[in-house]
Amino acid sequence: MSIMPLSGIKILDLTRVLAGPLSGQMLGDLGAEVIKIERPGAGDEARAFGPPYLTDPEGRENGNNSFYLCANRNKKSVTVNIAIPEGQEIIRQLAKDVDVFMENYKVGDLKRYGLDYESIKTINPGIVYCSVTGFGQTGPYAPRAGYDAIFQAMGGLMSVTGHMDGEPGAGPMKVGPSIVDYMTGMNTSIGILSALYHRKVNNGAGQHIDVCLLDTVIASLSHYLQIYLVNGKSPPRRGTWGNGSLPLGVFRCADGELMLVVGNDGQFARACAALEAPELATNPKFVKNNDRVANGNEIMAIFADLLLNNTVAHWLDKFEKAGVPCGPVNDFDQVFADPHVAERGMRVTVKHKFAPELSLIRNALTFSETPITEYRAPPLLGEHTQEVLANKLAYDEKKIAQLKQIGAI
Repeated sequence: MSIMPLSGIKILDLTRVLAGPLSGQMLGDLGAEVIKIERPGAGDEARAFGPPYLTDPEGRENGNNSFYLCANRNKKSVTVNIAIPEGQEIIRQLAKDVDVFMENYKVGDLKRYGLDYESIKTINPGIVYCSVTGFGQTGPYAPRAGYDAIFQAMGGLMSVTGHMDGEPGAGPMKVGPSIVDYMTGMNTSIGILSALYHRKVNNGAGQHIDVCLLDTVIASLSHYLQIYLVNGKSPPRRGTWGNGSLPLGVFRCADGELMLVVGNDGQFARACAALEAPELATNPKFVKNNDRVANGNEIMAIFADLLLNNTVAHWLDKFEKAGVPCGPVNDFDQVFADPHVAERGMRVTVKHKFAPELSLIRNALTFSETPITEYRAPPLLGEHTQEVLANKLAYDEKKIAQLKQIGAI
């Protein structure tokens, strides 16, 4: 087995649903040993988030659905009931020998079980303890629960997403995937890796990391939010239009749609030539990008009329040869049929007990010296309970049987 970037790092993962589990998966992909703690019987709530499910040999659904499968590969599943003292003691014993403790319980929940940062720090002073919540550890909303869509709304993302005012269907719109969860997972991973490096170079000092979805979505608004901070005005919803350069947007062609991004004046001149309308590039209303933004409705309408005259493939070829960024608007079938995506290997196949060739999405990182070569299937509920308790804590079969009998595992 090759050495991975995080080989030797041990993680105890008490997160559920999506943001925290995605981070645990990213770290597991990079070689960390990730022990996922789940509730006996029910497991991670994501296991019940609807179809499609993998089915067992008898055709029964069993908690291995797409929501769970997307965020839990390269982990070991151990079932522990943390609501009883025996379960809490298992967590404390495991926490003694890990580098990272991840959790996404409501603020204060784990304190009553003796599993909060201050409690865990007393038994493992170097622990990197990461709390992932909706609203953070402080502030008036800290006790609240929340899901991705709530934060898309509260953080301002929905206010600048959707059709323009005056168009059919205008109004705030949610981004399709749980994008705030994904970005929070990335922030969680960055925070954990930074704290591990800090610990390495600062005499083993651990710390508590506070990551939340609301902070993440606000920070992600980037240049949109900076517009407001500069002039005090919230940007309007622009549909697929750009807000920094034009023409930019989805244009209908004779047989489908195309995304075109004209990012500077040189690209505009070349785009006009490709459209066989070179006179547009010398029109005083369109020569400079600021001119085109000021006359945005007009130039977008002109481009829309011209692009309707031929097919997506025709214009892709024309614009590519002209050095103008563009791309087709692909559905998922087309994404995975794309030869570039295929060569990049974005679909990986793993062996799962209920699916001999289960397809997953590969980690987006590519390393020259420590490539990610191992993808292990997301575990069945409690698949590794016996193994971890025996190997990590030296529990014998009698003790494990007793813990099962009282419902601790």
